[in-house]
Amino acid sequence: MKRRYWVYLFLFLLTVVNYVDRVALSIASSQIGKEFSLSPVNLGYLFSSFLWLYAVALIPMGLLVDRFGSKRLNAWGIGFWSLATALTAFTGGFISLLATRLLMGLGESTSYPAGGRVIREWAPASERGIATSIFHAGSLLGPAIGAIGLGWVVTTYGWRAAFLVAASTGFVWLAAWLIWFRQPEDAKWLSEAERKHILSSRNAVGTRGSIEPQRLGFAALARSKTIWAIAFTHGCAVYATYLFLTWMPSYLQAEKGMSITRSALFTAIPYAGAAILGVLIGSCSDRYLRGKDIAGGSRRAVVAACLLMSALILLVPGANELWLVMLLLTLSLTGCTAAVASNLSLVNDLLPSKKDSGTAIAMISVGGNGFGLIAPIATGYVVSMTHSYQAGFVITGVLVLTAAAATLLLTRRPITSTETISDVCVTRNA
Repeated sequence: MKRRYWVYLFLFLLTVVNYVDRVALSIASSQIGKEFSLSPVNLGYLFSSFLWLYAVALIPMGLLVDRFGSKRLNAWGIGFWSLATALTAFTGGFISLLATRLLMGLGESTSYPAGGRVIREWAPASERGIATSIFHAGSLLGPAIGAIGLGWVVTTYGWRAAFLVAASTGFVWLAAWLIWFRQPEDAKWLSEAERKHILSSRNAVGTRGSIEPQRLGFAALARSKTIWAIAFTHGCAVYATYLFLTWMPSYLQAEKGMSITRSALFTAIPYAGAAILGVLIGSCSDRYLRGKDIAGGSRRAVVAACLLMSALILLVPGANELWLVMLLLTLSLTGCTAAVASNLSLVNDLLPSKKDSGTAIAMISVGGNGFGLIAPIATGYVVSMTHSYQAGFVITGVLVLTAAAATLLLTRRPITSTETISDVCVTRNA
């Protein structure tokens, strides 16, 4: 086995823990709502709230990752958010729940910038798709594990116990990370041949060579049309993922008449299916891109195809059979989450230097989570006004179709110090 895959496994488990913690509130929402007399709108704000500080902190965390390294920031982040998750068990109402969710979001803002930087450091360019897909697959298996495991804990021991269980997994990961993670230059458990392969094939957007290109910096990245286009696409895909993450258990309970335990099981099915299919898509995308111009953004075709798959959510309102609903939800969830993973790979494809990776991924994640924090709130209002989830599915489908068009048209140039919005507009109008 290639030993660098242990690093990919570390990142996979990081997102598993991350999303177990995120889905805990969704699984426990019925009990919490009854105990504290919370309306769907109140729950919508709680579902969204951890993204408020998360989105604000992403770029600062990305800059810190690029300055202090991924090991420190990942360690700080998971320790902080696990503590916030544990404190949720001791809350007494809407305000204290809101406070712990905000703190959890602050801690979780480290994971994607630091994880993306780890992939840029450890993954050969030809392997970036599968590495990022494994990393992001944790965001699918995490809710599946959380739905089943925490669903049982909530039913058996109550919602407070679920948050303590979720928090404990984060502290276990933290201990393992501090003991075993190293940079490829320093990892003693890595063979010399594999170390040389990693160091010679990770730089210069996929070309071989160990010379690290010059860092662009935040100002140059902020001027890049490509970064803005990827951020918009990321936003539409993340909007869809948060619709699933925050409202799918409630949808199954309200419109399909399921109990908490049964809805937890049926919530896990799309996530488990999407985790498997997402890794398969990542592997196939690497094969598809062999021999193609990765530096020129060829991966955008993969992103667009995934977004078209996610648009299958538009068919859910017309589906009556439960098996068909679950199939459509699984394929749609696969599409939006695979688009997120492919977008993360696309950024690293187009970046000359790994020294910009944490910042660039933080920037597109701001776009993603700007949309993501709207999804739970908007859906809460839709449910309150229409007493149905169908309009929420239609809104999501339209967004991902728009994103598919944007990624095909607007991500055609590498990210450089001279690639700016105005330059591209002039080029396109010439």
